[in-house]
Amino acid sequence: MQLKADTGLGRNGCQPADWPDLVAEALRAERDGLVRITGLWSHFACADEPGHPSVAAQLTRFREMLAYAEERGVRPEVRHIANSPAALTLPETHFDLIRPGIAMYGVSPSPELGSSADLGLRPVMRLAASLALVKQVPGGHGVSYGHHYTTPGVTTLGLVPLGYADGVPRHASGTGPVLIGGKWRTVAGRIAMDQFVVDLGGDEPGPGEEAVLFGPGDRGEPTAEDWAQAAGTIAYEIVTRIGSRVPRVYVDEADETRP
Repeated sequence: MQLKADTGLGRNGCQPADWPDLVAEALRAERDGLVRITGLWSHFACADEPGHPSVAAQLTRFREMLAYAEERGVRPEVRHIANSPAALTLPETHFDLIRPGIAMYGVSPSPELGSSADLGLRPVMRLAASLALVKQVPGGHGVSYGHHYTTPGVTTLGLVPLGYADGVPRHASGTGPVLIGGKWRTVAGRIAMDQFVVDLGGDEPGPGEEAVLFGPGDRGEPTAEDWAQAAGTIAYEIVTRIGSRVPRVYVDEADETRP
């Protein structure tokens, strides 16, 4: 059993005022052979915001609550508070172990801390689809629901068979970046349930050409952070919202280096 201290996040965990009672009851249960206290832990609220005053305040409170428990006989195997941003930037928070979450997938916890590359990370997830259709349309042609985008002149449109039912955020309508044929394109008009359109500017890639929504970024493609910026959210949401309709293909390093 591990005891969680609420040092300031305000979710689960024990408030400092109730900590003495929790420690006493946990020790009583341990003496009775009902449980074994293996850890003491907490979680940061703002470690992804460099210099936020709550970080030092939470760390001080955590140390105080650790000291109280240990003075009364708790002998934890592990003490831990560091999430991904703390693990990457605050070594004084590491204690006995760290809990990297998003960093395990190579994604930066926040742009304020730096990009994935700045932090020595490489994103492991890539989202791509094949163009289902390419066609030429005249200028002044409305695109997708509501006609929020109208072609400025004769152009070509590409249809990407992914939509919000697959986890592509509708909030990125008109802003989401896509790499097609070596060029960054932008979602044209609204993202629909299972498809969206890009204006190819007269280029005519064949149906089946790959459209890369995001990846590591080292081959010129957008990243999850680029989509987060386009949708007004965080990269965590972009990579976790991809739905079960999208096939998963797992590759090893050797596969990934193939052209």
